[in-house]
Amino acid sequence: MIRLASLLIILVVATPLRAASVEHGEMLYEGCQDCHSLDKNDVGPRHRGVFGRKAGTVPDYDYSDGLRNSGIVWDEVTLDKWLTNPQAFVPGAKMFYHLANPQDRADVIAYLREKAK
Repeated sequence: MIRLASLLIILVVATPLRAASVEHGEMLYEGCQDCHSLDKNDVGPRHRGVFGRKAGTVPDYDYSDGLRNSGIVWDEVTLDKWLTNPQAFVPGAKMFYHLANPQDRADVIAYLREKAK
């Protein structure tokens, strides 16, 4: 029985993500809109132009010291780490919302890459 359980764990861990879906990312992003939008600062900063932007640099938004001084530049890798656990990635960050599912993170990131240019 232990062998079967080990095999199931290996199969689950080894299952690759499907290709990122901009459409699914857009649906998930609706949940982000409680605090964010593409074009205006709200509870969180706007997302337009997020790719390649240094964290903590959107004008007229009051960032945490941790994020403002992080030196992070937003790309697929840093956004994935951020969306996994913002508080662990940048202690003291204001954002607590996270996406536990790796595919959901990939989809939101694909949406931002495509629609937040």
